[in-house]
Amino acid sequence: MVTRTRFDDSECPVARSVDAIGDWWSLLIVRDAFDGSRRFGEFQRGLGVAKNILTARLRTLVAGGILASVPASDGSAYREYVLTPKGEALFPVIVALRQWGEGNFFAPDEPRSRLVDRRQGQGLRPLEVLAADGRPLAPGDTVVHKVDGDG
Repeated sequence: MVTRTRFDDSECPVARSVDAIGDWWSLLIVRDAFDGSRRFGEFQRGLGVAKNILTARLRTLVAGGILASVPASDGSAYREYVLTPKGEALFPVIVALRQWGEGNFFAPDEPRSRLVDRRQGQGLRPLEVLAADGRPLAPGDTVVHKVDGDG
């Protein structure tokens, strides 16, 4: 079996973030948690992922502090998975991926799910990367100051 490369001690924030999330299943689990999924069966039905894979990903997300396993809200013997503050902080990442996907993988008239403001029922403005003074930034407007040359 191939040993997975770990980045949890990297000086690069992107590498550490990818290490914490792990793979696409984990991001889709987080997406579904934002959409209201809480129980193992809900995640499994919504994603169509094998139970062993889902079990492993949920354990990793709980161990990483992204989800918490809590007693079921209905008092049953089941456990539920809820986003922690660390997990909720992934909201802009999920929105950015959604907006990137909408702009790059769908024809303009192609049907797709929409994320809307619950209060007004309107779509969201595109996310922007802003400088401390509020200026929009493009990739060429930034530079990474590396510590050890890895990130």
